[in-house]
Amino acid sequence: VQLQASGGGLVQAGGSLRLSCAASGGTFSNYAMGWFRQAPGKEREFVAGISRNGGGTSHADSVKGRFTISRDNTKNMVYLQMNSLKPEDTAVYYCAAVSKPWVVTTSREYNSWGQGTQVTVSS
Repeated sequence: VQLQASGGGLVQAGGSLRLSCAASGGTFSNYAMGWFRQAPGKEREFVAGISRNGGGTSHADSVKGRFTISRDNTKNMVYLQMNSLKPEDTAVYYCAAVSKPWVVTTSREYNSWGQGTQVTVSS
């Protein structure tokens, strides 16, 4: 499956952004999906994941209560709604797919990755 992430940008602290990830070339509903991020000089980290039917989700403690992952299997899309953004959320955000039914939080298990979209939060 091929993935294309979009929706990043520059936003002030406290603002909101909605990231989108479009999937093509596979049966989207066969894949659990995840969002990861990587800040300069840091390792890629898990942000949020969702099961293939959307019934299960997981969010990193650092974003819990501020970010929400969702998916629309009729549109082959996964989203990350980001509210109350902080400067430490600044990173390149990646969507990823894994051919498993449940939520996956470890990056090494993911099969496909999008190209990343930059999110910059100014203080």
